[in-house]
Amino acid sequence: MSLTPGTHVGPYEILAFIGAGGMGEVYRALDTRLGRTVALKVLPDSVVPDPERWARFRREAQILAALNHPHIAAVYGLEEGRGGWRLGWNWSTAKVWTND
Repeated sequence: MSLTPGTHVGPYEILAFIGAGGMGEVYRALDTRLGRTVALKVLPDSVVPDPERWARFRREAQILAALNHPHIAAVYGLEEGRGGWRLGWNWSTAKVWTND
């Protein structure tokens, strides 16, 4: 689905691409309803028609939403739109540690 900065996806305005993996693409976005920065995970177009992938994506959102811990991202919403699914959660500016 590769989104560019300035693109609107539902109530979210894409600010920057963060990364991609097996379950989707992640963007830094602005929640225009509440005026806050969020991390937005979007299922790629190639897996949108796959009910198994959608179920996995939905389970991920439900599991994250059930957890409440300072080191786990809080889920803000799971929505369908523009032919795909998206999951919004809190944006963190914490340093990401790697083995580099």
